[in-house]
Amino acid sequence: MRELADKLLRLDRRVIFVLIALATLIPLLRPIGLPVRISPEVRQVHDYIESLPAGSVFLLSLDFDPASKPELYPMAVALLNHAFKRDLRVIAMTLLVTGTGMAEKVVSGIASEHGKRRGLDYAFLGYSPGGSNVIINMGQDLAVAFPTDHYGERTADLPVLQGINSLRQVNYVISLAAGTPGVESWYVYGKEKYGFELGGGVTAVIAPGLYPFLDTGQINGLIGGLRGAAEYETLIGMKGKAVAGMDAQSATHFIIIGLILICNLFYFLTRRTKTRSFGSAQNRPDSPPETRR
Repeated sequence: MRELADKLLRLDRRVIFVLIALATLIPLLRPIGLPVRISPEVRQVHDYIESLPAGSVFLLSLDFDPASKPELYPMAVALLNHAFKRDLRVIAMTLLVTGTGMAEKVVSGIASEHGKRRGLDYAFLGYSPGGSNVIINMGQDLAVAFPTDHYGERTADLPVLQGINSLRQVNYVISLAAGTPGVESWYVYGKEKYGFELGGGVTAVIAPGLYPFLDTGQINGLIGGLRGAAEYETLIGMKGKAVAGMDAQSATHFIIIGLILICNLFYFLTRRTKTRSFGSAQNRPDSPPETRR
């Protein structure tokens, strides 16, 4: 036991680096799906979408750019998968010009996986300058705010938008945001004026500031950070990037905590052994003095 303890206490740091790397890479490549506790605010978003009948209008505003992609992109993937499975009419857009290409990629990609056709089952409006004013314009006349979609087709001619003249005909809006404009803008300039239901998805650092909106019913649900995205993926039975990220994070934490516990245990064991050895040496009788000749 003493030899094993000494070896562990002198463990080459490169071994630790390899363990951490494996604990991170393996779950990312093959998600395990470790249990995740579902928070009420994430479940509320899921349950509301689940309650919408087929053909209901769902607007997803991807108000983030590549800097916030690690946390918000998995939310977009999960929400779009859920909406298309429920056969909702999906309208997607962005209030940030820097997020347009990324938003188009995720919307068209998930739609293609579900066999949905652009213009018939979903519309990607793209970006329109004006920030929060775009929300006000959409509340008054959608065709004025977006005369054409991202691809240059007239919005008034798109079958998926027939009967949708403004935000008043939208059943549910979710803004995925990392700042302003974002969820607060959609509440102040949208829901407050036009009466649609509103949910939010934000980065972990922004989520605490939106809980007052959640507690007062101004938004009916909130997905916060990578963990929130993992919770949503779990609810829809999907092992995506968020679940993989949380698995990697949990596995890394397990390795670190395990190494701390083991090393401390063996440290105290070796220290106790040394203390006993020193005490035994102190208690030995002194050797008899030499006799002088």
